[in-house]
Amino acid sequence: MSAEPILFPRDTQAGPARDAWWRDAVVYQVYLRSFADGNGDGIGDFAGLRSRLGYLKSLGVDAVWVTPHYPSGGADGGYDVIDYKAVDPVYGDVEDVRGLVEDAHGLGLKVLLDIVPNHTSDQHAWFRTALADPDSPEAARYHFRPASEEPPNNWQSMFGGSAWSRTPDGRWYLHLFTPEQPDLNWDNPEVADDFDETLRFWYDLGVDGFRVDVAYGLFKDPQYRDNPGVYSPTLFGHGPEQVMTTNQPRIHEIWRRWRAVGDSYENGRMLVGEVSLADLKQVGLYARPDELQHAFQFRLLKSKWDATAFADTIAEALTVFASVGAPAPWVLGNHDKARQVTRYGSLRRARAAALLMLALPGSAYLYAGEELGLPEAEVPDAAKKDPIFFRSGGARAGRDGCRVPMPWDDHDALAGFSAAGSAAPWLPIPDGWRDHAVNRQAADASSTLSLYRQAISMRSLYPALGSGLGAVSRVGDVIRVDLVARDGDPDPVTCWINMSGSAAFVPARRVLLASDRTGVQERDGIVELPADTAVWVTPNSVDLR
Repeated sequence: MSAEPILFPRDTQAGPARDAWWRDAVVYQVYLRSFADGNGDGIGDFAGLRSRLGYLKSLGVDAVWVTPHYPSGGADGGYDVIDYKAVDPVYGDVEDVRGLVEDAHGLGLKVLLDIVPNHTSDQHAWFRTALADPDSPEAARYHFRPASEEPPNNWQSMFGGSAWSRTPDGRWYLHLFTPEQPDLNWDNPEVADDFDETLRFWYDLGVDGFRVDVAYGLFKDPQYRDNPGVYSPTLFGHGPEQVMTTNQPRIHEIWRRWRAVGDSYENGRMLVGEVSLADLKQVGLYARPDELQHAFQFRLLKSKWDATAFADTIAEALTVFASVGAPAPWVLGNHDKARQVTRYGSLRRARAAALLMLALPGSAYLYAGEELGLPEAEVPDAAKKDPIFFRSGGARAGRDGCRVPMPWDDHDALAGFSAAGSAAPWLPIPDGWRDHAVNRQAADASSTLSLYRQAISMRSLYPALGSGLGAVSRVGDVIRVDLVARDGDPDPVTCWINMSGSAAFVPARRVLLASDRTGVQERDGIVELPADTAVWVTPNSVDLR
């Protein structure tokens, strides 16, 4: 990408869709098991989350997204669901979800749940019946193949090894993740009908929407043909090598169906899909006006600290989503990826990246603990839970390091995650974790928590932030994002981020916010911007050409 700016296409939405809350929302992802323990058993739960809603309100976010809460076999952090219309007792019960929704709505917060339509638990009633009776209707709801010496094809599990496992009677069944997560057969209309009921069950409870797990999956090649070439499945960025198991064209029929269900409710409901595809144009198709409201693209999350990669991804993503009339959702971290502080190599860089993301047009998705600048935690092998670690024979570290419980209070041995005298947390609290605690950072105006609070608050004060239009350009390792509110607000904002190893000098009338004020100097319309620093400024002039 050259220094020539790439213009953001103008918003083509009109009417209620243009003003919907989700277009420029800040959504906070809670990994329920690790957020707050309300009953002292060492596991986060709905009682703990409800007790911390005031914190989310003070942070300034618009919505909370809760990772799976369903009864689960425990094979993959709750993503192996036994019953989609229930709550695992370790987290509470359905009335706790109702209470969460009521409490959150009282504070002006929306609630999104996680839904897992690609696969169930092997303990799900359907699968247990399918194992017992190959001729049952339930067996037709999964992908079973006849007994043979070798697996039916070359499909691979995202967690390593073959995607096929044997049943006790010799049949093969498909699981794109762990063997305890058999894939559903979405060619069977009974599967789609059942999920319609699940959506309505939670919508009737007041839930505002869902994050859809593996939204690029569901349908598989009906002829079970080999995937082409040599490939190594990963959690992000699937390409044409996995064409038989991902991104089948029929998937869009389901999202139109789900969108219609949500739109049948007053004020509608929203869907954000996990769309782990390498081709951003394909990702954009999931966010067409009659499909998902948001489709995650993970290229920015996967990018190293590199100005070219960041700028090119931002420009392409904005162009792709604008072409289908959709806002761009931005994400730098989640429960599947090592934390930014560790990935980028420093807290300084993570703070700068956060300021950039929170300026971009569209919605920002924050993962619990990002606002505290948490690094990737070191979890001893003996304490690890993630199947990625075990299925890879320890070759892949797994995701436990980004799932360690939140530190709330530096006065407590358990960092305030559980009450004093409670059971040990489900993952161990690392040494020094209390140094990142909420209570400590809340009292420090220069803390990462304070930076996030200021930045999110300013998105309301300056309409150009988060919902603005303008241009992105790059000169060397410095990225410039010009933002102008879509209704012609007189206060444009420019975000500069210096990803180089030395100071840069950029034009500005006034600095509004800096990821780190140290070294940021303002002189005669020029700002000295230190390395690995981002600023929001009121520009001297904005040329949108």
